[in-house]
Amino acid sequence: MPRAPHLFVIAGEPSGDGLGASLMAGLKSLEPGTRFSGVGGPLMTAQGLTSRFDMNELSVMGITEILPRLPRLLRRVRETAAAITATRPDAVITIDSPDFCLRVAARARRETPALATIHYVAPTVWAWRPGRAAKMARYIDHVLALFPFEPPFMEAAGMSCDFVGHPVVAEKVPTGAEIARFRQHHGLGGDQKLLLVLPGSRMGEVGRMEPVFADVARMLRAARPDLTLMLPAVQGVAEFLGQRLSGWPGGTILLDPRDVDAATGAARKQLAFAAADAALAASGTVSLELAGAGTPMVIAYKFNRLTTRIVKKTVNLRSATLVNILTDQAAVPEFLFEACTPDRIAPAVSGLLDDPGAQKHQLDASDAAMHLLGRGGEAPGLRAAKSVLAAL
Repeated sequence: MPRAPHLFVIAGEPSGDGLGASLMAGLKSLEPGTRFSGVGGPLMTAQGLTSRFDMNELSVMGITEILPRLPRLLRRVRETAAAITATRPDAVITIDSPDFCLRVAARARRETPALATIHYVAPTVWAWRPGRAAKMARYIDHVLALFPFEPPFMEAAGMSCDFVGHPVVAEKVPTGAEIARFRQHHGLGGDQKLLLVLPGSRMGEVGRMEPVFADVARMLRAARPDLTLMLPAVQGVAEFLGQRLSGWPGGTILLDPRDVDAATGAARKQLAFAAADAALAASGTVSLELAGAGTPMVIAYKFNRLTTRIVKKTVNLRSATLVNILTDQAAVPEFLFEACTPDRIAPAVSGLLDDPGAQKHQLDASDAAMHLLGRGGEAPGLRAAKSVLAAL
């Protein structure tokens, strides 16, 4: 019987940690002896990975955010590539975080030309930097895609690619009784409105978005004194948000993942998403999590000035929200770049809370997006694991 594989897995942010954990679980179910090395967060650690360093070192986004930390990141690239060369895994699986992961893959491939390389989350060449796929094909063999329209882009560049579905479709849906207990635990009456506020998962974006969202929160509470505000934080930004909470309206609830284990924290976040009446969120994967939970949302995002100019010149999309992109409609309101101001965002959030028609329109679009992403089929983590094993 052939030996079980040894895989070097790298994730650089919370969403990648979730993808990695589901993939690892799928691989262990198919090949129980599979061994893992690499870099990851608490969810991958819970699946048996001992991370070589704190994943939060890699959770940066935006050109001016990366530049001050570039020497340290490049050192981690060299160290990680050297570890791959030393451990001689059957394959390297890099998960999203292209600024780090693809540098590691390229360096490791130069040192070990026969190394099998797999990248999980296709680069958004359909939105910007279309040349990235061809460059990536020099050192990536196989791609696991989250979206059904992505494989042709990757295959055209010379890589094999499987659509494996998005992990959001496999999230456990809390029961009505669980939601009622969650609301009761937080002192929420049956008719009391709960708004989630999600300023991001990386320190750079949270530093930009938190002041804007705090102003929105103060405006909403002034107009709606009974509105409950809740901040579900991820591990890497919880301390910062806890320090900033004094500037938020009184009674704002911080869901701090540091006081529970990873599984409990993930379950609690899912409960919060399901229990909320609406959400204000920074653009990103969280919009699909909210859609999967059936939570209407308003999306907002801004970069610093330099990154804004570059993004505007290179991104070719009518929307930044994945529900809108997948369904080709504008169901989710967006406030991006110069439009990301409290005086524009607050009325939109308040209007969404009061408009059942707008809520239904969003929920219908969200349901359609979930089916496009694989809801009702095999779990994405298992599909990804099968794709990895087939590619070895």
